[in-house]
Amino acid sequence: MNNEATKKQSTGLQLPDWKRVHIPDGVGCLATIVVDSVFSVHKELGPGLLESAYEACLSRELELRGVKHQRQLLIPLAYKGIHVEIGYRADLVVEEKLLLELKAVDELLPVHTAQVITYLRLKKFPLGFLINFNEVLIKHGIHRVLNVPRVPEEVLT
Repeated sequence: MNNEATKKQSTGLQLPDWKRVHIPDGVGCLATIVVDSVFSVHKELGPGLLESAYEACLSRELELRGVKHQRQLLIPLAYKGIHVEIGYRADLVVEEKLLLELKAVDELLPVHTAQVITYLRLKKFPLGFLINFNEVLIKHGIHRVLNVPRVPEEVLT
């Protein structure tokens, strides 16, 4: 049974087409490389370091794999025709297509997910990752976050 049939069966509802998030093939491939890189970094370092250490090491891992990325990329905020320079920064942006927000905390909170969703909306990216390196098994610390449209006008093209 596919995901759509399962969702309809469990909720009795069907999502409208405009609520579906389309992940371009290139972004999906990048996501695979990123997840593999996260596993490599965590295997080498384990939990317990500062977020900035994981950021630097993940950046190096991506560099070794030939993946273009930027660290601490400023995310501009536009409000009623002006740019608000408030200091929002994404930890890593991979090939201007995929956002990574890194954490090294005891427990992820809903505000961490909200932060990633906000950054995805501001950057108009379909997919991001919230990664908590402070896990014994890193598979428990990797979370895919989708930029699900709230209204039809927000659908990414």
